[in-house]
Amino acid sequence: MEQSSTAGPVQIVSITEDHKFVLDEKKLKEILYHRRTQGKKIALVSIAGDFPKNPKDWIGRDNEPLKGFDWRGGAGRHTTGMIMWSEPFLMSLPSGEEIAVLLMDTQGTFDSNSTVFENAFIFALTLLVSSVTVYNIMHNLQEDNLQHLSFFAEYGVLAIDAYHTSPFQQLTFLVRDWQFEYETPYGFEGGEEILTKRLQIRPNQHHDLELVRSRLRQCFRKVNCFLMPHPGLKVTNRRDFDGRLEDIERDFKTQLQAFIPELFRSDNINFVKEINGEQITSTQLFEYFRVSRNKSFI
Repeated sequence: MEQSSTAGPVQIVSITEDHKFVLDEKKLKEILYHRRTQGKKIALVSIAGDFPKNPKDWIGRDNEPLKGFDWRGGAGRHTTGMIMWSEPFLMSLPSGEEIAVLLMDTQGTFDSNSTVFENAFIFALTLLVSSVTVYNIMHNLQEDNLQHLSFFAEYGVLAIDAYHTSPFQQLTFLVRDWQFEYETPYGFEGGEEILTKRLQIRPNQHHDLELVRSRLRQCFRKVNCFLMPHPGLKVTNRRDFDGRLEDIERDFKTQLQAFIPELFRSDNINFVKEINGEQITSTQLFEYFRVSRNKSFI
């Protein structure tokens, strides 16, 4: 769907210098009460994880600069707190019902500028409000990635105990710059192979490692993984790179075209946002943001 010329990223949660969290209710309400959104069920797709982030917006034309969330390369992070796209995208479910799709970006986790508390708050809130969370990691799915995620998802165990259901809907590991394509192919096929190996519970495995794996399965209805190739040296080494597709490696573009449609499949039962098993509207999500903030669940 066409977006207005004023559409763009909006900061909805920020972190002050004294490490306090501020929810901008006015800006959030403008998005969730948008005329295209109001009264509709919603899907909220978010991305979180290691910094820096590579281009992750919709694919444009070969000679067209990339526009959207701040995606620039480099050694520092570009997203702090939580940022949401100002206008929804409308999609139809297989039933014909129209829903509003919201996009959200979050600060990178476990960088030198963030406290453990900040990471935990941002990631846990992201999991609570999203229907699909993309966990962005570098090179490989490692044990520390699982432990970090388990640490955040531990807050979901309370929801499991209270409602006897998985509190979070879908988690997708996006492994960037995958280097072992000769052993394990790119895409969801290779990702499933890696995920199965990493989440396997083995005989005589240490109890803590076993607990991490069982907790992840408990907390998410669906967990999958996608292996993404490196976008090319023009992307990572050129300061003037502006996101034009013609400068990105073909393998990366091919895999991106496979990843995005699958991520936004309207027939995915986890795509529409639910709370306690009930599909919700954008206005209900606004109240959920407020309640989660006021409860200080961390």
